[in-house]
Amino acid sequence: MNTITDFEIKQRKYMPIFPKATGKTTSRLEGYPGEDDEPMAATGFHGVQITTTYLQLEGYFEINKLVLIGVDSFIYYCEGDITKRVAPDIYIAVGVQKYPLRRSFYTWAEGAVPIAVIQFLTDETEHKDQHEMVTLYLNEIGVQEYFVHQPEMERPPVFRGWRRSPTGDIAEITQHTQGGLFSEALNLWFRWENQYDSHVRLLRPYLPDGTPIATSMENHHLKMGLIRFSEVETPWLKEARRQQIVAEKAIAQAMRRHELRTEIERLRKELANQQNEK
Repeated sequence: MNTITDFEIKQRKYMPIFPKATGKTTSRLEGYPGEDDEPMAATGFHGVQITTTYLQLEGYFEINKLVLIGVDSFIYYCEGDITKRVAPDIYIAVGVQKYPLRRSFYTWAEGAVPIAVIQFLTDETEHKDQHEMVTLYLNEIGVQEYFVHQPEMERPPVFRGWRRSPTGDIAEITQHTQGGLFSEALNLWFRWENQYDSHVRLLRPYLPDGTPIATSMENHHLKMGLIRFSEVETPWLKEARRQQIVAEKAIAQAMRRHELRTEIERLRKELANQQNEK
């Protein structure tokens, strides 16, 4: 796959179909604050990561008008209680109109709860984000999937995800051998790669077949014809494709051996029948 058109075909193939939410678009409710005194990004590393992830998901889901990508804004999840709120770095709500933009997201008014939340760890929140927030998001609020990631390369790598089953049980998502986690809710892979120029451990989304969702800069270069999609691929993806080719060749060889054995057996039986007739 080397063209924008090829990607758009895959984009429509893998894009989930989301039912419309039961509520209505609510940009603001009186009495529910839409901001606080906290900064948006804890560090420059978090700023790069949050901005990159938002633009990638926003660009990918652009063709689906019932997907809202939220960034560091309040989610109120209990009508009448302004203390019941969270402000994840990234959240994805489906079945709701993308526009108009909202000051906050009110689950009871929209008739929907975000299906996925991504939180980027800081020194102050790392323990809380990997323990009590898991239960809060998945059980109390009703989010389907919750992911945490450490974007700062100087810190030890952390990339974990949890999923809520239809019965309400919480299970940690098993990592792929190449280090990625698959989001069933979004039908996307998430994997990280080290950006040595910025020292950001960048979390990136991929289509189910491993096709990368380009960053805004990569998209610009693709449209200008300066790079091809193959140049966007990361080392793990190239290795995965190599392994896939090896596996396909092995399967083809096994099938060919089976066909040869079947043909030899047929010829033997035919020769035996001819000898018996004599």
